[in-house]
Amino acid sequence: MSRLQLITKDARQSGRKLLIPYLVAGDPNKVVTIDIMHDLVKKGADILELGIPFSDPSSDGEIIQKSIERSLKKGTSLQDTLDIVAEFRKLNQQTPVVLMGYLNPVEIMGPDNFVRKAKEVGVDGVLMVDMPPAEADVIHQMLKDSNIDSIFLVAPTTREGRVKTILKMTSGYVYYVSLKGVTGASITDDQEVERNVSALRALTELPIVVGFGVKDGSSAKKMSRVSDGVIVGTALVKCIARLSTQNKIDKGDIEKCTAIIGLIREELDSDNAPNSNFKEHE
Repeated sequence: MSRLQLITKDARQSGRKLLIPYLVAGDPNKVVTIDIMHDLVKKGADILELGIPFSDPSSDGEIIQKSIERSLKKGTSLQDTLDIVAEFRKLNQQTPVVLMGYLNPVEIMGPDNFVRKAKEVGVDGVLMVDMPPAEADVIHQMLKDSNIDSIFLVAPTTREGRVKTILKMTSGYVYYVSLKGVTGASITDDQEVERNVSALRALTELPIVVGFGVKDGSSAKKMSRVSDGVIVGTALVKCIARLSTQNKIDKGDIEKCTAIIGLIREELDSDNAPNSNFKEHE
């Protein structure tokens, strides 16, 4: 059983909502990224999504795009991202790490080389935003053989036939995009999210987490009530942006930066019900 399966099973049994922060590898620098990752776990993160810097982040809003730009200016590569995971694993062998990004850096490294290195450093899942399921057979099988979960996005505009194709290849969790647009926008139709997540539940036993538009404790609580957890990206990356302007970063600065995740954890736990929305396996 993978780390992702273990953490989601534990969440299902305890009724705990999954909290998954997203940050960009190498922003403000590689060492501080590792420190932030550890502090996010202390603040209550269940899973970490680590963004791979790429020069054309078409699905991301301005705040995350700027974070990626800052990281690229420091020269952060896919190999550096993998090295960050390796360093994180020296002190943390429990928290799942999912790499999220675009296909181009993986193709440059070579899918087989990437998967081998990802397994070696302790990556638990991979989400390539621009990798269509119809073209993912080869790398999906490589990941599966290495016990690394393949995670895909399901959007409000995704047709049912395509959703079924996506779900056949998805493991770990389903990433439901709460809105039409890029990261950083606001959720405008809670009822639509609820309807679409309910439709997904009829098709999969995997946990369904909601991302895009989760900005604070209030929006996180709303989305967690109709799902199994939330992904928080832009709100955290916005805090990290403040660190990038500092010449010296200490532990206190990092704790202030990750405070938003601690507040969201408190909100999720205050709304925690004994029953879970996960479907039990037959």
